[in-house]
Amino acid sequence: MKVILLENIKKIGSIGEIIEVKRGFARNFLISNKKALYASKDNITQVEKIKSDLSKKDNERKKQAKEVYEKINKKEYHIKKLSTENNELYGSVKPTEISKLIYEIEKIEIKPSLIQPIKEIKSLGKFKVKISLHSEVDAEININVESAESIQ
Repeated sequence: MKVILLENIKKIGSIGEIIEVKRGFARNFLISNKKALYASKDNITQVEKIKSDLSKKDNERKKQAKEVYEKINKKEYHIKKLSTENNELYGSVKPTEISKLIYEIEKIEIKPSLIQPIKEIKSLGKFKVKISLHSEVDAEININVESAESIQ
């Protein structure tokens, strides 16, 4: 299925580009999240007209992403979790928890879907977490998981 992209999407394409994607991906993700339109003749002419506006919006988002990047990149955040004697956590540290932690400390709202731990956080220690702020801006933070108390 052919669609026209309304924003830059990493590994897929850039604004105004007409790309071929699977029907389900187009319908369930791109079109439902207003990231693309069906590639009909009317839509193609419409996107050509508003391409500069879309670019301005994208540049504005990129600028905001860079501001957030400056504030959080390479920072270390501490989380206290219950753990066993052999330093394993009861459960794991999820992106929603990381999002709440950043909001509490920095007053910056980051959607949990943008947060990608490099490996699952299921034990005590330091972990790198990648945050995709924009298709061209990725921040990396460190999460230091400490023991709240050991349960025997």
